[in-house]
Amino acid sequence: MRFPNILNTGTLFRVLVILVLFTSIKGEVMSTDQLKTLTKKEKRVIINKGTETPFSGDLLTEKREGTYTCHQCGAALYYSTDKFDSGCGWPSFDDEIPGAVLRIPDADGRRTEIVCANCKAHLGHVFLGEKFTEKDTRHCVNSISMDFTPGKLDVEERAVFAGGCFWGVEYYMQKIDGVKSVLSGYTGGHTENPSYQDVSYKNTGHYEAVEITFDPKIVNFETLAKKFFEIHDPTQKNGQGPDIGKQYRSAIFYQDKEQETISKKLIGQLKDSGYKVATKLLPVAQFFKAEEYHQDYYFRKGSLPYCHAYVKRF
Repeated sequence: MRFPNILNTGTLFRVLVILVLFTSIKGEVMSTDQLKTLTKKEKRVIINKGTETPFSGDLLTEKREGTYTCHQCGAALYYSTDKFDSGCGWPSFDDEIPGAVLRIPDADGRRTEIVCANCKAHLGHVFLGEKFTEKDTRHCVNSISMDFTPGKLDVEERAVFAGGCFWGVEYYMQKIDGVKSVLSGYTGGHTENPSYQDVSYKNTGHYEAVEITFDPKIVNFETLAKKFFEIHDPTQKNGQGPDIGKQYRSAIFYQDKEQETISKKLIGQLKDSGYKVATKLLPVAQFFKAEEYHQDYYFRKGSLPYCHAYVKRF
């Protein structure tokens, strides 16, 4: 059967314009002039998802203190403190810098690919359950996908909490010594680059949340988690105070096994004290920063949160 040619020149032009606009709305794509020019050997691994020969990589035996970065875009991926010798023939890490690496299931469903979250360069694969380290995780990374910058580490850690309107959670978390930054945003859903309107009025699955960057030498995750449980009502379901809706649910998005273990311990303590905790424990998901007018809301406004208040629970 033959179909009539309905795409004349004018129609085709309009379709192309719509596609361009749609792409820009969905999110910016990194310009190619921001990326390093790759050799044929580098392209085979980084672009075409190949694998370098085991025990051949320059970074396999690197033992200095420093940071491993993406060879294509320069984004920081791993700290040397998370590197270990697995004997597999490729550099191995049991943790990544939070938010730096994306996991993508292979088409055959047998393995999980890891890519740079910034430019989507192929890094290797991640494996769980091998018991090499306490974190029970092995990022198996091609040396050719990375560069190494030696130097003393100024290590930062991250925590993500959802406890109702992110304005109030942000306000109290910013007051804690050792907290370097707090971003309000959206996480845990299925929509890329959501807007506030999307999260509020559409079924995106996202929570309003805050992403906290903190100095572990000054404050630890347990202190932050305790504060989280004491500045919102962890027993309220599908809302917080007067704010009702699934985007206002209570949750901790743990970054690793240690954060999960600590969170379970604190929830257990609360339950032992008689609290019917509704807070969910979920693995870290991609975090989307909220619009600028949501950032530092109460500090800019000069007022206090209306739906969050401190209540001692520990």
